[in-house]
Amino acid sequence: MFDALRPAWVIVRREVRDQFRDWRIIFPIIGLTLVFPFIMNWTAQQMLDFTREYGATIIADRMVPFLLMVVGFFPISVSLVIALESFVGEKERGSIEPLLNTPLKDWQLYLGKLVSSTVPPLVSSYLGMLVYLSGLMIKHIELPGAEVMVQIFLLTTVQAVMMVSGAVVVSTQATSVRAANLLSSFIVIPVAFLIQWEALVMFWGNQGTLWWVVAGVLVLTVLLVRVGLAHFHREELLGREIDVLKLRWAWGNFSKAFNGGARNVWDWYRNVLPATLRRLALPCAFVALMAGAGLLIGTTLVRDYPFLIDGGKLKDAGTSLKKLLDVWPLFRVESVTMIWWQNLRVLILGMVIGVFSFGVLGVLPLIATMSVTGYLVGVLTNSGLSLALLAALLLPHGLFEIPAAILATAAVLEAGAILATPTPTRTISEVLLATLADWAKVMVGIVIPVLLLAAFVEAWVTPRIALWAFGG
Repeated sequence: MFDALRPAWVIVRREVRDQFRDWRIIFPIIGLTLVFPFIMNWTAQQMLDFTREYGATIIADRMVPFLLMVVGFFPISVSLVIALESFVGEKERGSIEPLLNTPLKDWQLYLGKLVSSTVPPLVSSYLGMLVYLSGLMIKHIELPGAEVMVQIFLLTTVQAVMMVSGAVVVSTQATSVRAANLLSSFIVIPVAFLIQWEALVMFWGNQGTLWWVVAGVLVLTVLLVRVGLAHFHREELLGREIDVLKLRWAWGNFSKAFNGGARNVWDWYRNVLPATLRRLALPCAFVALMAGAGLLIGTTLVRDYPFLIDGGKLKDAGTSLKKLLDVWPLFRVESVTMIWWQNLRVLILGMVIGVFSFGVLGVLPLIATMSVTGYLVGVLTNSGLSLALLAALLLPHGLFEIPAAILATAAVLEAGAILATPTPTRTISEVLLATLADWAKVMVGIVIPVLLLAAFVEAWVTPRIALWAFGG
C-alpha cells in the first residue's frame, strides 16, 4: 500500500513546494494569519466589555469559541482557489499534458492533487487559530474549554478537506478557471450555512450535538473524496473544449433512463419499474431501520422534554371531532390537495438536499417526521390516551404514507451510493441524470399515487375511524 501511495506523495511534494514559492499564495496566507485573528481578538474584547456592563457574560463566553471557528473558516474559503484551479488551471497554462503523461494511475494523480491542495488552507487556518488563541491569552481572556477546542479544530479540519474535495471535483469537471470560480459558490455558500447552524448549536451550549456534526461532515467528506476518485479520468480533461448547456442532450439521457425501453405504460409498469424496485430493496431496508430509529428517538425525548395534555380536553376530543366532520364536506378537494402537497414537498426537499449531500442528508426529513411522530405518541400515551385510539388516529393513512416515504427516501440514498461508485463508461453528468430518472420512476409510478390515496384516507377515513374509536 505504501508503495502505491509513493507516486501520489511525489505529486504532493511538487505541488506544495511550488505553492509556497508563489508570493501570490504566501502573502494572503500571512495576511489572513496575522491580521484577521487580531480583528477577532478585538471583537471578542469588545463583546466581553459590552456584556459585562449589562451582566450577560454567557453570551460572550459562547462568542469566544464561535470567533475561533470563524478564524479557522475564513482562510480556507480564501485559499480554496488553489484547489479550484488544481486541474483546470494546469489545462489553461498548458502544463497538463506532461502531468497526464506520467506513469501515475488516475487515483494516484487525483489523490496527490487533493492532498497538496489541502495543505495551504489547513496551514493558514491552523496558524490563524493559534494567533487568535495567543491573543486571548495575552489579553487574559478565558480560553474555551478543552472539549470545545478539540471540536472546533476537528470541525475546521474536516470542513477544510470537504471544501477542498468539492473544489477539486469542480476543477476536474470545469473547462476554465472562471467557470470553476463561479461554481465555487455551490461549495462556500452551503458550508457558510453549515457554520451558522454550528454556531447555533454552540450558542445553545449543546456540546454533544457538535460531535454528531463532526461525524456527519466527516461522512460527507469521505463521500466527496470517493466521488472524485470514482469519476476522475485523465482522458476527459483533454477531451472537453467548452462548457455548453446541452438541454436536449440532458433531456434525452433522462427520458431514456426513465423509459427504460418500454413500449407503453403497461410495459413500463411490468418490466422497467420492478427492475428499479429490486435495486432499492437494500436501501429500503436501511431507510426503514432509520425510520424506526427516528420513532424511538422521538419517544425517548418525552423523558427529557415532558409535556402533558389535560385529560378533560382529551375526553372532549370526540365531540370536537364530530363538529369538525359536520363542516368538513365544504373542504373536500382543498383538504386532500393540501395534505397531498404537504407530504410530496417534504419528499422533494429530501431529494434536493440529498443531491448536494450524496444521499446522506436526504434521510433527514423522514427521520425528523418519525421523531415528531414518536414524540407525539409518547405525549399522548403519557396523557392517558390508549394505544387503540392512537392507532385509530395514525395508522389508517400512515399505512400508506410511511412506505411511500421510505421508498422515495431509499431512491435518494441509492442515488448517492451510485454517484460514489466508479463508472468508467459514463460521465458524472450521465450518472446523475440516471439516478434522477430512477427517483422519478419511483415517484411517478408509486409514491405520488400512493400519497394521493393517503391524503384521501387522512381527510375522509381517518377522522371517521377516530370518531368511532372515541365513541362518537
